[in-house]
Amino acid sequence: MTVTPLATHPSDRLAPAFRGRIGGDARSGHYAVPGRYRLHLSTACPDGLRIAITHGLLGLETVCPATFLPAVPDCPGGGHSALRPLYEASAHRYTGPAVAPVLSDAWSGRIVSTHAPDIMRDLDRRFGDDRLSLYPGGAESEIEAVERMCAQGIEQAAQRAGSAGGEPVERDMALSTLLETLGALERWLVGRTYVIRDEITAADVELWVALVQLDTAHRNHLDASAVQRIADHPTLWAYARHLAAHPAFGGHLDLDGIERRHHARCHGLEAAGAAVQILDWAAHAAR
Repeated sequence: MTVTPLATHPSDRLAPAFRGRIGGDARSGHYAVPGRYRLHLSTACPDGLRIAITHGLLGLETVCPATFLPAVPDCPGGGHSALRPLYEASAHRYTGPAVAPVLSDAWSGRIVSTHAPDIMRDLDRRFGDDRLSLYPGGAESEIEAVERMCAQGIEQAAQRAGSAGGEPVERDMALSTLLETLGALERWLVGRTYVIRDEITAADVELWVALVQLDTAHRNHLDASAVQRIADHPTLWAYARHLAAHPAFGGHLDLDGIERRHHARCHGLEAAGAAVQILDWAAHAAR
């Protein structure tokens, strides 16, 4: 799958405060031992939802337990008070926000990583088994291409299209980028069940979460005409509906939490007739 390079635009995603990795043996310091690590996630956050789906697909509930945090952080800057002790133990006089997601090490009481892509890869490579590989051999470049397409062509483009501070021309250009990306995905998915392989991979996790955010958060800041054009991709939304019925996907979907988190930090335009979601996510997840 090819991706047209997009111009770089600022994102609301914070740079990771910690970016350690889990290695393959004791020489790596952080190495894979069942029960040693714990995830701290909010599934109302896109990165938290991605990791929770990955965790569920790999069946790591006992190997690497997860603690689920409130949808709306209770500290300034998007931080969680429950994570403050971990941050302070991991960095002397840490003054930044104690944000999720976090992968922590129970042996040291410190944080290994706050970088979602690394966490997802380490869960798969260090704790996964032969039944399912979300990062199969030879697929890394394709997965990275889908990650870029989702981040730039869907999430950032949708943010700019609904930005209250953007000029109308800039918003129109961003909407065009979003629609071009959705159109490319629509054509690509014709005759396919999943994005790059015949089974679920990390590319599907990335795309599904991006579509959830588009319909539950970004849609609120677009007018009815724009939402109608976004909805006019039947293959793409059928793909999203299909994955919503999977327990690892729909089972982690906190629609109320996403809405509360969005309203708590929202800086976009007021919705102009786009009150109805494209998918009835709750109904499809229930099935």
